[in-house]
Amino acid sequence: MLRAIYPGSFDPVTYGHIDIIQRSCKIVDELIVGVLSNKAKMPLFSVEERVKMLEEVTKEFDNVRIIPFHGLLVDFASRMGAGLVIRGLRAITDFEYELQMSQTNHKLEPNVETMFLTTSIEYSYLSSTTVKEIAAFGGDLSQFVPEAVAVELRKKMNTKGECKK
Repeated sequence: MLRAIYPGSFDPVTYGHIDIIQRSCKIVDELIVGVLSNKAKMPLFSVEERVKMLEEVTKEFDNVRIIPFHGLLVDFASRMGAGLVIRGLRAITDFEYELQMSQTNHKLEPNVETMFLTTSIEYSYLSSTTVKEIAAFGGDLSQFVPEAVAVELRKKMNTKGECKK
């Protein structure tokens, strides 16, 4: 059985993330979407909120589990019994960073391999940071995130008083 981890912050999950999840599901028997809890970052959404949104937008995929984690990715992969990490690439700059992380992870845990999937062209520009900025200014989110995520973004922006529309 081939089990893989697709790790990320997913703050928030975008159509680009969902594209990688959907394509990965066809390659592996089980895909664990690892939601990173990183104390060094200041995410807009809590880990629990990000997990909930991911569970909602991936409910149609039978072989996906959403699991929060902290610490080293290779330790999480070992705990989950996953020998493969899947990472999405949008541009050359992503590749440089991801290659370095992949090589470091392989040094730490030689039994964990990394596979890169290039993002579908229609999402190659998309990032969670961009989506949060559009949301902060009250822009139309429909082409970037599913409606369930857009609703949560609007609520969060209104709660924080950041919606400027």
